[in-house]
Amino acid sequence: MPAAVLDPTIHAPLRLQICAMLAAAHTIDFATVREMLDVSESVLSKHVKTLEEAGYVAVRKATSGGRQRTWLAMTPAGRKAFAAHAAALRALVGEVGEAAE
Repeated sequence: MPAAVLDPTIHAPLRLQICAMLAAAHTIDFATVREMLDVSESVLSKHVKTLEEAGYVAVRKATSGGRQRTWLAMTPAGRKAFAAHAAALRALVGEVGEAAE
């Protein structure tokens, strides 16, 4: 059985949390993600940019209620990569659990 392959782009803890949040929703407002993760705008922007450059996250800006808002959504490639990464984590955890028995 081949070893589980973790995606280094997704694996960073904050990026993993961002992907998990976006995988569970169609789109999420940038401010909501920032509040849920309790990070600064600059920290979140850096991680979102990394995911966007990898093609995993789409960023859309729109005016709502007279102010500019940024929306984040996972792309189909991002959903596929996140699913593969989650499967690799489950396989890795399963291997560790089996070795401990």
